This record gives sequence, structure tokens and C-alpha cells, in this order.
Amino acid sequence: MNPSLRYIQGYPQHIIEPVTQLVESGKLIQWFEQGYPQHHNIKSEKALFDYAIAIKNRYMKKTAPLSKVVYDNKIHLINHALGLHTYVAKVHGGKIKTKNEIRIASIFKQAPEPLLRMLVVHELAHLKEKAHNKAFYQLCCHMLPDYHQLELDARLFMIYLETVKQK
Repeated sequence: MNPSLRYIQGYPQHIIEPVTQLVESGKLIQWFEQGYPQHHNIKSEKALFDYAIAIKNRYMKKTAPLSKVVYDNKIHLINHALGLHTYVAKVHGGKIKTKNEIRIASIFKQAPEPLLRMLVVHELAHLKEKAHNKAFYQLCCHMLPDYHQLELDARLFMIYLETVKQK
């Protein structure tokens, strides 16, 4: 198996086969660039924070506040994750202070906007649902109806980046 296909490991064969054919025929780059011709302009961490807050305020007003949303250079190195949500609770003067943080892999600074949106939606859903269960994915689909396709496409973006790098 092509090493770049590790990003779709665990997907059913009917998805893996056409992706494998695209990669092996050298057509993945063209396919991806036709489907996603534009990249987003959300480059700064302030812009990313504002972007995430706008989505949160639209769909999840009553959830815990976000204290930080950042691009993180180290995420891709950890289990090939694309984003992380962290919850930190600290006791300060007899009170518990909590912080919710979202970290997005820095390579998504160059991604098409729908893929960035999918990652932000995924991490926001963890504010309400910690596990990747049915309720979690229902919440993701509520915020982003084509969530599952975009999740796959985010993995294809990773394969695309490796393919471009090899050329």
C-alpha cells in the first residue's frame, strides 16, 4: 500500500479503491484541484479564533466558551491528527477555572475553506460531546450537512499534499 494512503486507513474498500487508482494513475492532484480550486484567507490566529467563534455562536451558543483557537505545527506529528480539542481545569483561589482550546494542524492554513470548516466543526462538537459517538456525528452534521464527505476530503488533502511534495 502506498504510504500516503495511511490517511484513509480504516475506510471501506469501496472508498479506498478509487482513491488508490487516483493516486497510482497520477490524477489525484488534478482531481483535488478541480474540486477545491481556492484556498482560504484565514492565516492569523486571530482570524482563526474569530472564524471558530462565528461558527460556535451560530450553532452552539450555550456551550462553554473557547479561550483559544490556534494553528499548531506539532499536531500532524501526533498520530496524524488534524486537530485537537483540549479542556483544562485549574483550581485558582478555591474556584475552578476551565479553558477550552482548539488546535488545528498548521498545514490547514493552506487548505480549502470547507476543509478548515470541517475541522473547526469537529473540534467545536467536542465542547458538547467528548466521544466520537452517534450524538457527536449528529452534531457535526447539524452544523455542516456534508460533514462526512468533507472529513474524507480532508484526508484526501493530506494525500494530495504528500503527492505534490513528491513531484
